[in-house]
Amino acid sequence: MNKAAIYHRPKNNFAYAYDEETLHIIIQSGRDDLLSIDLIYGDPYQWENGSWLSNAVSMEKSGSTELHDYWFVAIKPEYRRMRYGFRCVSKTENWTYTERGFYKEPPNDSAPFFCFPYLHAQDVFQAPAWVKDTVWYQIFPERFGNGDSSNDPEGTLPWASTKPATDNFFGGDFQGVIDHLDHLVELGITGIYFTPIFKAYSNHKYDTIDYMEIDPQFGDKETFRNLIKACHNRGIRVMLDAVFNHSGYYFMPFQDVLEKQERSEYKDWFHLWEFPLETEDVPNYDTFGFVPSMPKLNTANVEVRNYLLEAARYWIEEFDIDGWRLDVANEVDHVFWRDFREVVKSAKPDAYILGEIWHDSMPWLQGDQFDAVMNYPFTNGAIEFFAKQAINANDFVNILTDVLHMYPANVNEVSFNLLDSHDTPRILTLANNNRQRVKLLYLFQLSFIGTPCIYYGDEVGMAGDEDPGCRACMVWEKDQQDRQLFDFVKHLIHLRRTVPAFGNKGSFRFLSADSLTNTIVYKKSTQDEQIIFVLNNSEKSSKVSVSELENKTTKELITNNRVTFEEDTVVNLEPYGYYCFRIL
Repeated sequence: MNKAAIYHRPKNNFAYAYDEETLHIIIQSGRDDLLSIDLIYGDPYQWENGSWLSNAVSMEKSGSTELHDYWFVAIKPEYRRMRYGFRCVSKTENWTYTERGFYKEPPNDSAPFFCFPYLHAQDVFQAPAWVKDTVWYQIFPERFGNGDSSNDPEGTLPWASTKPATDNFFGGDFQGVIDHLDHLVELGITGIYFTPIFKAYSNHKYDTIDYMEIDPQFGDKETFRNLIKACHNRGIRVMLDAVFNHSGYYFMPFQDVLEKQERSEYKDWFHLWEFPLETEDVPNYDTFGFVPSMPKLNTANVEVRNYLLEAARYWIEEFDIDGWRLDVANEVDHVFWRDFREVVKSAKPDAYILGEIWHDSMPWLQGDQFDAVMNYPFTNGAIEFFAKQAINANDFVNILTDVLHMYPANVNEVSFNLLDSHDTPRILTLANNNRQRVKLLYLFQLSFIGTPCIYYGDEVGMAGDEDPGCRACMVWEKDQQDRQLFDFVKHLIHLRRTVPAFGNKGSFRFLSADSLTNTIVYKKSTQDEQIIFVLNNSEKSSKVSVSELENKTTKELITNNRVTFEEDTVVNLEPYGYYCFRIL
């Protein structure tokens, strides 16, 4: 038995309260090393004849990577508290793993075992329930639609008359969004994520000038209020982008510092190294990256903190927005984010708080800061496998299995699963203009655990390389849109909304992966429903044997065809083919 590979920690993603009654317990072991693991558990205060009373229940293997197996069990402790350990069985050995290490025989005393002290309802991770069933659509406002030419900034170019650049404007605004909401409704979108809308110098608006004012090129506050109402009337939630890590160059407090230097009353609003400030080349103050026009805000300063928290409250209370996406969230201190959550949740208890973090984010997902983060580990794995075909099927399964076990299940259910954004090349470009690969990407994304997001224009086949190429004007001429792709995505969103196991109510489990053929098989299931997905991420035809389909009658959800399997469970796949078999 490879004891060094066996690992459990009684908190975070390995032991947590899923709801007010249920604990989720996970343990890691070496790949294919153990035959079984049983959870040994009991109440710490139940004893008989000097021995601790315990029970045992089998754990299920919930996933495997190249190095590890993961084992899972959901348990409802009778008195909401629990001591527990693990009976680990290999072909030749049987050991009990506890907080104090391994025992040949289970201890009679509860003291060596892991401890879950008490399941407090208020400690259960709580994200807004509506997010689980939301399909997001990211809009870069300057490039979505020009509905009101009267607010166009100076030098605005005719719509889509040239390629996007870092400094050109095409007049996108709120009225343009209002004019095209029916497009989103037809697609099945139930949430919009706007990149920044506040007054700023650039076309991307991540260099904020005033956090309390809308950029004039997008319209005024009344138009924005009308936009929110129009979205809500269509069942669409609205999330805004907050840039609280840094301000823009023309932010009044920073301009005051540039003018008055060390005499400025705002000098402590930023992280300044020395005077005079150097704004050319490499700045002598903290910034986003090394961008001189984006000075980093000092969120430990009380005045800065109060200003930003007031902005967070204002846009919720005054305009009824539904959430905040937080730019460069990992570079802002945890104390500020805890205060931010208090303010936001007091203004709107079911507001969604989403952090932009590109790596393991467990420190921000303890229930006291964010509801979710942008799930870039998911993004990277999906893009590398389906779009770029840079990794094989087994590598992909390893990555996604790690993703699934990185956070508690109730965190995964609201993770923001994007495929691309204003910060990355578009998926069609990443897929080398292969629309079949893009379809596989969407099928996997929209059947995975979490809350998916579509970047504007991807659904009609827009392409584009790195910024600024990925920020082109939305194509509205239907004869220039890929309507077949639109209808495909629309159908997947419909399935996600109407078939519980297809959507976020179904648990996810990989069944097989074949790196020679680049095929994967996975299952989504609820208590009442099972769907088997078979995907061929290859330009060659393939055959996959799926034992779970033996003697089953199914409905294939893409074609609505009835398919019956007997002993022969071989599924024939065309190049880049896919099936979604719902077992009847």
